[in-house]
Amino acid sequence: MSYAQYLKTICCGVDAEAELSERDAELLFGAMIDGGVPELELGALLVALQMKQTTLMELAGYASAINERLFRLTPPPAKAQPVVLPSYGGARDQPNLLPLLALLLQRFGVPVLVHGMLNGDGSIASAYVFRELGIMPCANLAQAQEVLVKPGVAFVPTAVLAPGLAELLALRGRLGVRSVAHRVARLIDPFEGDSLRVVGVGQESSLDLTRDFLLATGAHALLLLGAQGEPYADPLNRPRIEHLTEGKAQILFEAETPALKKIATLPDSTNAAATADWIRRALAGETPVPLPIVNQLATCLFAAGYTTDMNQAKAIVAVETGSLAAA
Repeated sequence: MSYAQYLKTICCGVDAEAELSERDAELLFGAMIDGGVPELELGALLVALQMKQTTLMELAGYASAINERLFRLTPPPAKAQPVVLPSYGGARDQPNLLPLLALLLQRFGVPVLVHGMLNGDGSIASAYVFRELGIMPCANLAQAQEVLVKPGVAFVPTAVLAPGLAELLALRGRLGVRSVAHRVARLIDPFEGDSLRVVGVGQESSLDLTRDFLLATGAHALLLLGAQGEPYADPLNRPRIEHLTEGKAQILFEAETPALKKIATLPDSTNAAATADWIRRALAGETPVPLPIVNQLATCLFAAGYTTDMNQAKAIVAVETGSLAAA
């Protein structure tokens, strides 16, 4: 199928006809990743795919394409599986507290892989906050593997794991909008299933499709409506957190209702330096960790196999963070 024909199929406006087959989606996205689509057609396709509703069949095709081209890591020996945190949102309205979740997991000896872009495109990317905390991006897979074995928090740029995907993501600055590449990036797993992926979506409307995909592929993951699209719980209002494994879904925490909502004390500014300073104080016990993140930490320890009992995970994090809210 020619790229012009792909565009006609995508833009035809009739739902049944606008859906790409899984094979066509795989071939098209593979060509995009490999740099085989001319620049004009590539921009048109990315915008067209972003404007249409992605189907489960298409998402499966996109994921197959990137999985064939993804560089892999080996799970390090540890008490728990490595936790994978995809960072493709960044912070605008609230401080980016994804590094806080990662560093809390590290305290329990859980290896943490954060992957994402180095540029926030106008938002405060996790990479910026990690730099302020002294955690620099891994330059290659060998360095990432070494950091994970410690165990530690490895921030791995997308370009190290999937160079072609990183080039597609970088087009956001020129196109002015995100693309289907951002959705796919949140789903990659460099450990080939031997990890816990924490998948945060930016909109309620994306939850069902993402859940269906993770269940259909037998993924081991936590799914939540992420704070500003990042895979950590909104510190002001905990979302529902689901554990997906072996094709089944279990709700570990329901979303907070307004009556139960508790206001957290957050950094005064969203900039990277202020956020990093606040995270240091939270880790030192000088300011409380927001309760939704305490809850999410418990779900990560349970789902990653640090403990096989969710109630025990709640108790462990309650002691570690000095919070009774996880009990």
